[in-house]
This record gives sequence, C-alpha cells and structure tokens, in this order.
Amino acid sequence: MAWSVEVLQFNCTRSENNYTETYDLKVSPALKNQKAKVYVDGRDLDQSDELGRQAVKTVLVTDSTVLISMEANFPPERFDGIQYGPGSVSTAITINRLTGQLRKAETIKGGILSATLGEGTKTYQEQCATAKP
Repeated sequence: MAWSVEVLQFNCTRSENNYTETYDLKVSPALKNQKAKVYVDGRDLDQSDELGRQAVKTVLVTDSTVLISMEANFPPERFDGIQYGPGSVSTAITINRLTGQLRKAETIKGGILSATLGEGTKTYQEQCATAKP
C-alpha cells in the first residue's frame, strides 16, 4: 500500500502598523523516516548555529487545520555594551485551511528579545492563501 503525504504551500501576508510583508510558507508533514519540515521563502526553519538553535517540534495536518509548534533558544550575548542572558521563544501556529487565517502565538522568555520586545506571550494574525506547488 502506498502512502502519499501532501506538501502544503501557502502565500501569506503579515501586516503590522505601516509594514506589510508577503512570504511563502511550505509545510511537509512527517514521513516514516523524516521529521516534518517547515520552510519560509525556501528557508528551512530547523536551524542551528553559533547564534542559537531553532527547531520545528510538531506538525499536525487535518482536513481543516494545520498546527505547527517550534522552539528557539539563544545563548547569552552582549550588544551595545549590555550583557543579556540566554533566551527562548516558543511558537504555536494554527492555519485554518478553509479561510486561510493564520494565528501565531509567541512566548518570549529572557534574552535580548525579552529586553527589546517584552517578556510574555504575543499573538498575531495573518492571512494566507493556498498556493499550488
């Protein structure tokens, strides 16, 4: 029996104040031998380097919804003479496949992001349209 895994592609628009950005979001559900992958404008969201580590934790696709959870961790850093401790960002994304509405909740703990954006959970809403591969 053959299994087919549907790769989902969306064109999304994020607007905040006077700033609007469009981007492509691609979601590849997990296969038996490969974890789920998420790409923004072709960039793999699973990344690790000296600036930190970001990992897609879970991708769940149903007929009506796409759920994505991610975790990012950042080492301590010094910027403009100020020392910041380690930080993390937990992200939960829900996409309604019927309306294209994307809701994102980001929880920031510690680090330079906490100092510049504020500690705690922030929610965002964006609009996506299904794109054909």
